[in-house]
Amino acid sequence: MAFTVYIVRHGQTYYNIYNKLQGWSNSPLTQKGIDGAKQTAEKLSNVKFKAAYCSDTTRAEQTASIILSANQVSDPKLTVSPFFREEFYGYFEGTDMNQAWYLAGAPHGKPTFKDIVESDSIGTAKDYLKEADPFHQAENNEEYWKRLDQGLDLIKGNSRIKDGDNVLMISHGNTVLSIVERFGRGKYDVTERPANGSITKLTIDDDNAEITAYNVQ
Repeated sequence: MAFTVYIVRHGQTYYNIYNKLQGWSNSPLTQKGIDGAKQTAEKLSNVKFKAAYCSDTTRAEQTASIILSANQVSDPKLTVSPFFREEFYGYFEGTDMNQAWYLAGAPHGKPTFKDIVESDSIGTAKDYLKEADPFHQAENNEEYWKRLDQGLDLIKGNSRIKDGDNVLMISHGNTVLSIVERFGRGKYDVTERPANGSITKLTIDDDNAEITAYNVQ
């Protein structure tokens, strides 16, 4: 059985404008974010979704509501779960993004997020950030995937999803990148952040999964 997950990054928020890390913390959608979500909703208005999922953050729930309200061919129940949250940045929540990644990567000779990813991986970036967190509460790669895998298992365990179906998942920037790094088979540039409202497709075929489109705008 194979089905496709349409992974949509939430609309633009104020923290996005201010270049702040926004994991479990939250900021409202801007008007541009609302308008962008509506544009994405229009693109997906004729895609029949058997199920829909999002994290329990306001930005994800609001984006999901906009997209599902505009859908003309389906009305799936929205499942809201903390399993789908963005990476938890711990002490660095709300910190300037460039400054946070400098503090995480510079001790390793990699002063930017891009430097870390090009040299190692997004998973390594998570580990470095937890190491730099004075409270050590940020999620490392193992902790992050232990949580997110529960979300993916929640989708795969939905008995209503059949062969050929489509599923909507409203997600977050670093989570989209993490999923693409894991399932993209090296075909995509994971140093390029996905745009707000962009669409990434993940095809799940039994125990196999592969990214078939990334950052479609």
